[in-house]
Amino acid sequence: MGCQYYDCVEGGAGSFTVAMPKYTFGRGCLSEAGIRAASLGMRQVALFTDPMLLSGSYVETVILALKASGITVDVFSDIRIEPDDDTVILASRFLAQGSFDGVVSVGGGSVIDTAKAAMVYARYPAPFNDYFGAPVGPGKPVPGPILPHLACPTTSGTGSECTSVAVIRVNSLNTKFVLGSPWLLPEEALVDPSVCDSLPGNAVASTGFDLLCHAIECYTAKAYTRWEKVADPLSRTMLQGANPWSDMSARRALEIADQYLVRGVVDQADQEARDALMFGASLAGMAFGNSGTHLPHAMSYGVTHLMNDITTEGYQVASPFIPHGISVAVSAPAIFRYLADAQPERHLEAAGYLGASDIDASPNEAGHVVACRIIQLMKDAGLPNGIGGVGFLEGDVKALAESSFRQKRAIANAPRVASLSDMEEIYASAMSYW
Repeated sequence: MGCQYYDCVEGGAGSFTVAMPKYTFGRGCLSEAGIRAASLGMRQVALFTDPMLLSGSYVETVILALKASGITVDVFSDIRIEPDDDTVILASRFLAQGSFDGVVSVGGGSVIDTAKAAMVYARYPAPFNDYFGAPVGPGKPVPGPILPHLACPTTSGTGSECTSVAVIRVNSLNTKFVLGSPWLLPEEALVDPSVCDSLPGNAVASTGFDLLCHAIECYTAKAYTRWEKVADPLSRTMLQGANPWSDMSARRALEIADQYLVRGVVDQADQEARDALMFGASLAGMAFGNSGTHLPHAMSYGVTHLMNDITTEGYQVASPFIPHGISVAVSAPAIFRYLADAQPERHLEAAGYLGASDIDASPNEAGHVVACRIIQLMKDAGLPNGIGGVGFLEGDVKALAESSFRQKRAIANAPRVASLSDMEEIYASAMSYW
């Protein structure tokens, strides 16, 4: 890692801040939910989950553990995959109508993000768009603390248990945007990798590529020293750019993706691989929760905005639907070809952690090296071949770019800031790779 990456530029930020929840990892640790919730002062809990998990063993384990610790439990499960503002409003009403002193979430990123956002609107009612930045709303800060939150993820991708953001589809704009505040960070994360034993390979592929993209985006993000200083350090966003802490987590997450992603996809019985991916997802969450993602995530929102009647094979979800990790991955190789010129050394380092064999390439080959390694992993894991592989056509490129260009914060966090025409060219290059 070149030290010059963090040289303070005149007027730039001289500090970075790290925040993460108390973190427990291990097979069977869901049974600790009651003791851990009680230690947070919870006596009447709102348990968030989704309809597919509601009657399953993971939710049952957590509820029994909570009740064994004398905690009353009410369940909210009306949560859609890729939650929208209607979901959050409904969930906030559920919270507001109860006398809850804590929230436990059991599910993937959709469940955890819904719980985070619902707690904000239940405690601090406001027009929905108020807490979102432009172009959604005025970006008002969340006024203060919300209920204590014990997050129990059931997928190995989003890392939402370790972040202070929630990704919510805003229906008036038909696009996902980020609600962020330090107050959204869960107090504790309870990560039991056995929940991934039953996941089908396509789900592991999608979440695994979300993990991979979180990690490589964090490692190649604009350095925290390149952002302007904030007058009030308590108002510093956790999406602050690459920093030594996020680098450390991202590097290990990339190594895990290299070693275990394809194994975890192709062999459901490979417990070692799936356990590693679960830990890697948290590491990547720790990285992006303290640095922020950039262009691949920004451009994924154009994909899920304009997917129309597209449905991804193997998912029992109503059309249109493209899993989040796939929506990020299909443009990623083309994006890193474009970005690498701005920080070729960082991109070559990232490629090395991801298992690329040609990391001694010249700086002008860095984008090619990163892209080729991601493409190979996509092929080996059975991902669609670019945005054309999920149903987009060349005529969609302009609209995709216009949609994603609204994601200003993520675009600005990249080492090279893309223009609208740049994004059109990237989407065109992402149509297919092999």
